[in-house]
Amino acid sequence: MVFDTHAHYDDKRFEGEAIDIIASLPAQGVCNVLLPGCNVESSKKCIELCENFDYAFAAVGYHPSEVDENSDIKDLEIIEELARNKKVRAIGEIGLEYYYGKEFSEKQKVFLKEQLKMAERLSLPVIIHDREAHEDTLDILSGYKGEGVIHCYSGSAELSKRFLKMGFYISFTGVLTFNNAKRAVEAAKEIPVERIMIETDAPYMAPVPFRGQRCDSSMVKEVCKKLAEIKGLSYEEVANITTQNAKRLFKI
Repeated sequence: MVFDTHAHYDDKRFEGEAIDIIASLPAQGVCNVLLPGCNVESSKKCIELCENFDYAFAAVGYHPSEVDENSDIKDLEIIEELARNKKVRAIGEIGLEYYYGKEFSEKQKVFLKEQLKMAERLSLPVIIHDREAHEDTLDILSGYKGEGVIHCYSGSAELSKRFLKMGFYISFTGVLTFNNAKRAVEAAKEIPVERIMIETDAPYMAPVPFRGQRCDSSMVKEVCKKLAEIKGLSYEEVANITTQNAKRLFKI
C-alpha cells in the first residue's frame, strides 16, 4: 500500500467524481491520501472531501499562485481557524512561484512567512511549493523552526542537499518517470530513501504510461515503481518506507 501525499481533489476536473475516486483508493493499493488547499475555499473543500474517510487527510494554505493584487492577508486568519480541524495535518500548499506571477513575488514572500509562523504556532508541518524561486525559498525557510516537505521536486541533487540539511523531506511526482527528468532521477539517487515521500499532484503530471491523462492517486504506484528501480529496492520496501515517512511527518 502506498501513500499519495499530495492530490488536488478539489480541482474542477474532479467535479462530481472526487468522492467516488477517494472511496475507491484502498481497493487500488493506496492506503492514505492528503489533499492540500490553495486558498480559503479550496482549503474548506479539502476538509469536506476528507470527512467521511478515515484514510484521507487535508492541509490548508494559501498557494503562491493565488497571490495577486486582490489577495487579502486577513484570509490567513480564516486559514488558521480551518487548521484546527482534526482532519488537517499540515499547512500547505504554500511557497513561492516565480514561473507564473513573479510580479507579486514580494507579496508571496509575506504570505509564505506568515504561514510559516502559523505552522509553528500550531505545531504543524508545511508543504512547500518552490518553482524557480530556490534561493528566496531557502532564505525564508532558514528562519523556520518546524518540519515539512518540498513538494513536486524536480531540482538538482545539490539543491536537495540544502533542503535536507534544513530537515525537510523531498517528495517526487510522476515527473520522475518522464524521459527528460534526468535531474529528478539524479536527485532521487542521492537522497536517502528515509527522507523521500511520493505523490501524484493530481490532476497534474500523470506518470508514464498515463502521461497526458488526468492523474489520480491510483497512479502514485508508478512513482513508487520508478523510485524502487532507481534505489535498487523492491516495490514493497519503497512503498513501506515512503508511507512510514509520510505518516511520521503528518502524525498519522
